[in-house]
Amino acid sequence: MSNPLQIGITGGIGSGKSLVSRIFRHLGVPAYDADSHAKNLMTTDGILVSAIKKEFGDLSYHTDGTLNRVYLGDHVFGDAVKLENLNKLVHPRVAVDYASWVRQHGKFKYVLKEAALLFEADAARFLDWIIVVTAPEELRVKRVLKRDPHRTVEQIKGIVEKQMSEAEKMERADHIIVNDETKLVIPQVLSLHAIFIKG
Repeated sequence: MSNPLQIGITGGIGSGKSLVSRIFRHLGVPAYDADSHAKNLMTTDGILVSAIKKEFGDLSYHTDGTLNRVYLGDHVFGDAVKLENLNKLVHPRVAVDYASWVRQHGKFKYVLKEAALLFEADAARFLDWIIVVTAPEELRVKRVLKRDPHRTVEQIKGIVEKQMSEAEKMERADHIIVNDETKLVIPQVLSLHAIFIKG
């Protein structure tokens, strides 16, 4: 069984990378959502669970094994250094899980890996091509406000500032999909699909 071509999809918060990923899925392309898998692995991967408890204490988890988000929110997510330490534990386990997933999808011409921190987690170098989904910041903030009404504009802009800049992402991209509500997204996806199918 040959290895499928591996395509990464990334973009800043509110750019629409999940929408693009869904369109590829409708074309029958398997897509690995790294963020969802990471959340799942934090409660199901014994190696990762032990590492998190060792680094941040047993209070990181409730007695039923679920993640103690309030504790982690207070002690980890607000601290840039601790958050980086958490990512250093999570990203290698996601990489192992993803590699296993790719092997299970060897009959496909290509597969997708969707991740917000594709470049930051140094995962991009293991992929064949990278798609960056882009949209103006003002539009991205508006989308996130609609999607996550509990967030404020300041909170969203804070997330944007912490992410790699749009310009740098686009510079590193092999392909760019513009999702600014002036260009149709589906024809852009179909065009890339035709390229990837050829390998």
